[in-house]
Amino acid sequence: MLKRYLIVGCIYLIAFSNNTYAESDPSKWPLVKEAFFAQRPMAEAPFITFVAPRRAESGAQVPLEISIDQTQADANAIKTLYILVDSNPIPLAATYHLTDKLGKFKLATRIRMEMDSYIRAVGETADGKLFLGSVEIRAAGGCGGTVDGDENAIRAAAGKIKLNVESPVKFGDATPATFIIKHPMRTGLQRDLVSQGFVPAFYIQKAAFTFNNEPVMNVDFGVGTSEDPYLRFNFIPSAPGVLAVKAFDNDGKEFNHQTEVRN
Repeated sequence: MLKRYLIVGCIYLIAFSNNTYAESDPSKWPLVKEAFFAQRPMAEAPFITFVAPRRAESGAQVPLEISIDQTQADANAIKTLYILVDSNPIPLAATYHLTDKLGKFKLATRIRMEMDSYIRAVGETADGKLFLGSVEIRAAGGCGGTVDGDENAIRAAAGKIKLNVESPVKFGDATPATFIIKHPMRTGLQRDLVSQGFVPAFYIQKAAFTFNNEPVMNVDFGVGTSEDPYLRFNFIPSAPGVLAVKAFDNDGKEFNHQTEVRN
């Protein structure tokens, strides 16, 4: 359903492209919300919290940590988490599909920001209830600009994965895992430094994490995710086994990696 709203959301945001000021504009959110979630009710959620810089050093690499306090009943029921950036040309940065194997949800990642903006984390329960957490970050220039280098070589090198699990592992408890995949995450809004033509969008679309062949978390990435996508998340291994990831980019290429989890 979100894909349908994505197109509408882009149309709404064209109207913002001529704004000359950079400060976060809260009036953008109602349009983004309508584009992605229509008239569905949405409640403010104090149990969705952020750790983020007030001002990021680079709009191309904005660190963001999101937590969901599952001690509250509504938080425990959240199965899907949407990350949106109000002022980005394409607001949806990523969608996370959660499972019980994540335990107390905590995720660190990096996003792109074109200008100062509110970041929204919308949690959706299995029965369709929506909950909202927000944070304001100042950053600029992360979605467009120019790129250089040998594009063929860059594409050929894409897909190398690092997947690590922090040790020592205590089975049955939350264990941090770190995922990094080498990929330029071209937005389709960047220009070639020499020709000044637009460089086609080229990005990781999906990553599916499993432990002993059972789902842990599925991620739908958008171009609002930074180059070389990075995730650090907790999961709960019940016994020794294998944490694996399978990723796909929009060229149809598949990338796989796995790591053993043991004492």
